[in-house]
Amino acid sequence: MNVSSDKELVQLFRAENSRNYAFNLIVKKYQEKLYWHIRKMLISHEETDDVLQNTFINAFQGLNNFREDASLFTWLYRIATNEALTALKKKKRRYFLSLSDVQSQLEKSLEADDFIDGEDIRMKLQKAILTLPEKQRIVFNMKYFDELKYEEMAEILNTTVGALKASYHHAVKKIEKYLEEH
Repeated sequence: MNVSSDKELVQLFRAENSRNYAFNLIVKKYQEKLYWHIRKMLISHEETDDVLQNTFINAFQGLNNFREDASLFTWLYRIATNEALTALKKKKRRYFLSLSDVQSQLEKSLEADDFIDGEDIRMKLQKAILTLPEKQRIVFNMKYFDELKYEEMAEILNTTVGALKASYHHAVKKIEKYLEEH
């Protein structure tokens, strides 16, 4: 069976006899994109895997009630973003960490990450991104790395295009300043 569109996947999911098959296709289609979206927020592979799993559990549980006001992609990104933010908040509460301590911990994880070469400009960019406030970091990652349109980001983050453009602009300026100084 060749299912190409998200609409077809959702319809297939809603049919009781093809639910698991449809969900496997959804996971296959979006797993990698969502993984890297979450990974840029959490840095740690293990935490990212946990959050990705929670994302798909929530998606499976909520897919029957998916109203299709947004695209499936947008809906899944919203779940992933919320799950990642929840994980960051839990980390802050669990260890009674301030925002700068969480930033420092993420930076240490980044330095220990085998995926990113420590001598590389990517390391410098990632460190610059970690200095951004949470909202600016998310907006920058979604625009710069995921290449999402502002309209898609507005749906995912439930905010206005104007606010996103301002956040992205401020993020870019802060990153430029960091890169000049370091």
